[in-house]
Amino acid sequence: MAKPKPPVQKNQTIHLTFEDLTHEGNGVGKVDGYPLFVPYGLPGEEAEVKVVKVKKNFGFGKLLKVKEESEDRVEPPCDVYYQCGGCQLQHMSYSMQLEMKHNQVKNAMKKIGHLEHVPVHETIGMADPWRYRNKIQIPVGQKEDGQLKTGFYQKRSHNIIDMDTCIIQDELNDRMVETVRHIATELSISAYDEDTHRGTLRHIMVRTGQTTKDIMIVLVTKTKNLPEQDKLIDEIRDAFPSVKSIVHNVNNQKTNVILGKETKVIWGDEYIYDMIGDIKFMISPKSFYQVNPTQTKNLYDKALEYADLRGGETVIDAYCGIGTISLFLAQQAKKVYGVEVVPEAVTDAKKNARLNKMDNAEFYVGQAEELMPWWRNQGLRPDVIVVDPPRKGCDEELLKAMLDMEPERIVYVSCNPSTLARDLRILEDGGYATQEVQPVDMFPQTSHVECVTWLEKKEK
Repeated sequence: MAKPKPPVQKNQTIHLTFEDLTHEGNGVGKVDGYPLFVPYGLPGEEAEVKVVKVKKNFGFGKLLKVKEESEDRVEPPCDVYYQCGGCQLQHMSYSMQLEMKHNQVKNAMKKIGHLEHVPVHETIGMADPWRYRNKIQIPVGQKEDGQLKTGFYQKRSHNIIDMDTCIIQDELNDRMVETVRHIATELSISAYDEDTHRGTLRHIMVRTGQTTKDIMIVLVTKTKNLPEQDKLIDEIRDAFPSVKSIVHNVNNQKTNVILGKETKVIWGDEYIYDMIGDIKFMISPKSFYQVNPTQTKNLYDKALEYADLRGGETVIDAYCGIGTISLFLAQQAKKVYGVEVVPEAVTDAKKNARLNKMDNAEFYVGQAEELMPWWRNQGLRPDVIVVDPPRKGCDEELLKAMLDMEPERIVYVSCNPSTLARDLRILEDGGYATQEVQPVDMFPQTSHVECVTWLEKKEK
């Protein structure tokens, strides 16, 4: 029997009522049961929508006009919000953003992990959900008059949206990018063109310490030489005497990856510093350091609470990076073992431990799923294992290694509710009980959400 055709056609204009949101923040409405996903639509709204794509089981639409607005619809404060691909949720109230992220985690727990009985707490939000990012890496382009422009890419394209400010960035970052762009224009430094693979300046990256106000500028070029280097340094320092570090990074590859392999400090210090709670961190150009230190403190405090350390425990941090979570844990644990696959990160982690005079944290280069079975054979029995994997979640071998080590508790920090729920199901089947999940809004105005989850070993 032939399957019925979708009830809508491409380019058709329809009246639609939005019932729900996707995990990306798109509105969801149905025509005779057929779902249409529409950016900027909010639940409860009635709208005129143009159908732009029709698939067998669902379609996509473009919002033309809202007939009946939700109370949660707000005017985006960013001038280029509807062109830029950086934020997805500025059109909805902050309370709705937090609720959407809470629902996203609950749905993943229910549908993917089959863990609907596990409490998912309300999302921890920010008092001021703007100007929170301590790091900006922004592409550079060239206008027809030769002036340089900086801005994020338009949605689903590599066209740079020319902008002077990004209101989720620390204001210092904004001003630094603008200053460097003007100086580079004055010195006739050309922008890199990814179509022709010609030109010089690819990206401007700025990192700031939220508590220290330290500033690092990284200039990413296609060329090995940075034109007018001395003048560029002098003029940046004249404009901002508080700059601590100016770095040149070379990336001559045809790639979307921002930083190349070759990095050289051309003026100032190799590192800048920042504090999270009572712990000080050295940050290099390539360090993975959370971009929202205010919420990172909330995230790590919750991880520490869930680890329930009394001073005598041994802890493994299976994705330790530059030691951020490890050193938080080391404040209350007897011993922390950190594992990380990136050698430079482990070097930084060791330096951070020395910087904070913590001699109960050790760091190792390697794959956690390979090191942990070896440690187990050596007799190491951790009381707590903490994991903070990338978006793809934990490798199956790592989950097996965690289960084989039989810690009393597992604390799982995640930036992807779907892979979190998948991995929790495996850990549950392996003998652990998920106690609770705490979402944290690390990236306001975007659809991303971070979670901390506490698991306890089931009694046999």
